[in-house]
Amino acid sequence: MAPNNVIVAEEEKSCNRRKENPEIASGRSNGHDPKKNHHRSSPSTTTTTITTTITNTDVNENVDKSAEAKKYVDGRQQDWWTFLRRDDIKWRNVILISVFHMIAVYGFLTAPYLTHWKTFIWAFLIGMAAAFGITGGIHRFWSHKAYKANTFLRIILMFCFVAAGQNSIHEWVRDHRVHHKFSETDADPHNSKRGFFFSHVGWLMMKKHPDVISKGKLIDMSDIEADPVAAFCERHFTLLKLMVCFVVPICVPVYCWDEDWYHATMFQLCRYVYVLNATWSVNSFAHFFGNKPYDRYIGPVENGFVSYVTFGEGWHNYHHTFPQDYRAAEIGGGRFNSTTTIIDLFAKLGWAYDLKEPSEQLIAKTIENRGDGTHCSSRDRNRARCE
Repeated sequence: MAPNNVIVAEEEKSCNRRKENPEIASGRSNGHDPKKNHHRSSPSTTTTTITTTITNTDVNENVDKSAEAKKYVDGRQQDWWTFLRRDDIKWRNVILISVFHMIAVYGFLTAPYLTHWKTFIWAFLIGMAAAFGITGGIHRFWSHKAYKANTFLRIILMFCFVAAGQNSIHEWVRDHRVHHKFSETDADPHNSKRGFFFSHVGWLMMKKHPDVISKGKLIDMSDIEADPVAAFCERHFTLLKLMVCFVVPICVPVYCWDEDWYHATMFQLCRYVYVLNATWSVNSFAHFFGNKPYDRYIGPVENGFVSYVTFGEGWHNYHHTFPQDYRAAEIGGGRFNSTTTIIDLFAKLGWAYDLKEPSEQLIAKTIENRGDGTHCSSRDRNRARCE
């Protein structure tokens, strides 16, 4: 027991000396400053420093190895331009789309709209017809069978659609039906989960995902194959597209009111690119920016701007909820859904018939059960005020 008493007594004396002399307590007696003492750090501090250093070194080495590994594929060093040899990119489409857009941007900025107003109006009318060929033709009629049309109207729809200069009827319909059936998945041709650019135009610059191809083979296309107008368009699509989208629209101003070839061509290229981007905006903007008054569990949204530039195709949350409604929106015809107005006009002529639309009760029930609460009827129970 004696040795322990001695140790206790020594510790008490040491504590008393620290209290009496502040310099000893701070570790500065005899000129020693712990901040400058690099040889007497505590074991715990030394261990922590060493461990941290080793850990940081390991992380840096892993990052360096990871970055270095990216430079090699199959044991071969890859240069920065390796992406040019990527197998999943359609470089022909990349070049064509890029060139068309560069020309169109230049044309939009420099076109003499006032001095060449006839050519401008002609391009505008062709653009209107092409847009209706997309919205009222390939989309609502052929893809969704939202209404029926007689042979004469189907021929009009075919020529209007071809004027837009997009894919063939068969390919357009198949891809769109796959888009609805497998929306926001790898089987969706323009899956918005792969990013805004991809859903807008990038999907046309890349080879299709294997799921898009496999699921596309499961889509029933018998109605398109049985349609004689669609079959005719499929057989002569390349020639029809070249003539109706480019050659005829460019030649008319030249031979009808003596327009020069440059402006006749430039106005039509601007029209072509505008219709392309208006169509693509439904896949991009109408999947990213807007509300979901009809179904909050799906990706598509309501976008008034898209509806304005596409003649009514931006009410996309409604459209994906009720895809066979010929209106593609709860609202009828008007400034934000002029496609419906045109279809209604053809219906009065007897050319369009069996126009499909869901009941008001079904729409109201869907809004109540699945909507995000932004529909006017959710805020005001008097639905008459929503009209």
